[in-house]
Amino acid sequence: MWCIQRIDSEYRKRMYDVLDLYEEDYDPKRPIICLDEKPKQLIIDKIMPIPMKPGSPERYDCEYIRNGTANIFVAVEFKAGKRVTQVTERKTMIDFAQFMKLLIIEEYSEAEVLRVVTDNLNIHKEKAF
Repeated sequence: MWCIQRIDSEYRKRMYDVLDLYEEDYDPKRPIICLDEKPKQLIIDKIMPIPMKPGSPERYDCEYIRNGTANIFVAVEFKAGKRVTQVTERKTMIDFAQFMKLLIIEEYSEAEVLRVVTDNLNIHKEKAF
């Protein structure tokens, strides 16, 4: 609850809307998709690992070299057991809109409507489109 300052009537209304949505039966024409993203640090080994051999696991050092960052978008349609991911250099409104375009055109072209559940991140806005 560290990010929820207070649970008011608006919060409860939205929470119950999402819970009601999750209770609906699966409909491939109206999929429910949960979307999120995660920044990842890209690293490479500073010292090459020692390969495993019979009776001995791979050995590697904890030191690494930072090799930049990336963002991973993921959309999960949990009732269908499906997930779609995309790696981007950044996490901007344009990247979000392009990921949504990928979902609409390539993954869910047969759907009548996509019902997407996101958090309140600043890029998850209508103006991204």
